[in-house]
Amino acid sequence: MQTLSQSATDPAFVQNPYPFYDRARALGPFFHWADYNLTCTPNAAAVNAILRDRRFGREAPPECAPAIPEHLRPFYAVEAHSMLELEPPRHTRLRGLVLRAFTSRRIAALGPEITQLSHDLVDALPPGGFDLLPAFAQKLPVIIIARLLGVPESMSDDLLRWSNAMVGMYMANRTREAEDRAATAATDFAAFLRGYVEARRSDPRDDLITHLIAAEAEGDRLTTDELITTCILLLNAGHEATVHTIGNGVKTLLETRTPATSLAPDKIDATVEEILRHDPALHLFTRWAYEDLEVMGHRFRRGDQVGLLLAAANRDPGQWDQPSKFMPDRPVKPHATFGAGLHFCVGAPLARLELQIALPILFQRLPNLRLAAPPDYADVYHFHGLRALHLLP
Repeated sequence: MQTLSQSATDPAFVQNPYPFYDRARALGPFFHWADYNLTCTPNAAAVNAILRDRRFGREAPPECAPAIPEHLRPFYAVEAHSMLELEPPRHTRLRGLVLRAFTSRRIAALGPEITQLSHDLVDALPPGGFDLLPAFAQKLPVIIIARLLGVPESMSDDLLRWSNAMVGMYMANRTREAEDRAATAATDFAAFLRGYVEARRSDPRDDLITHLIAAEAEGDRLTTDELITTCILLLNAGHEATVHTIGNGVKTLLETRTPATSLAPDKIDATVEEILRHDPALHLFTRWAYEDLEVMGHRFRRGDQVGLLLAAANRDPGQWDQPSKFMPDRPVKPHATFGAGLHFCVGAPLARLELQIALPILFQRLPNLRLAAPPDYADVYHFHGLRALHLLP
């Protein structure tokens, strides 16, 4: 296995990480990323195999669990109940209960609200030009999740601030100041939601918090702490990724001059899948090995970590024809953007629905939409999203 060095905060990498992924892929299924001291794979087959292999997981083996510094205890007190960070049997129990409330029927019923909100946000855009991210891409998913949970839309700015602070824990440029912000945000977010959960226990409404409270399987229910963490996870994971995907997608559609026909009702699903494949919001996800094993010639020992380069897997020429090219009419097939296996993203149907509805409305309402300045990606790796997307209507 060969070693490569590449700072994830290097400006050239921030703007375009794909040449590095191509270099890494040329070395074989696995390489050692020196800057992370981590075995990584840009290979689509390896990524898919590891995501589906129960001998790998998100939860660290007990002997490998890192010590939690005192200043981060509030953050990890929330994370301790997250489906994203747990393995069976706790993951199975939590996910099963959540899916009893977060149903496909409930998500599909949000369609009219997403439609109306998309129109309202376009109506509010200034006529002389705007940054799409704060004006549209951030507001749409955070308002929808607030409505879904049943919390006031007036809290959307706080929800956004808490979410951004907590997600900062997963970025390569993380500092002690960022860690303190994340811990404070976790404390404030949990306190806010605890009040809402208790209110809904005594005054049920037709919202997701009430349905999560009511979700039951074989006499088992979510605890208050599990409910709070689940609500935070649904907001943080779904919001952060959707914001970046809207921004990256609009940028790509404009740069490639994709015709409006690609956003027609019979084409939009395929176009959204190509947006998700071509320039996804999350680029690196890790797994722990739970036993000694071999994958595509590489030996893992129990306690080893592996980095799955999801965006690189999405451009693997062994899986995709002309993978670096944006082709909205590309035949739809599975990609790595939402993961795979038992940790497949529970919010994927909502993210897809928001994109399938919002993007056609944006381009129908603003048929002359164009770039006002070169797009600028933010220094947010393991994520990949724009700092700003200045547009002219």
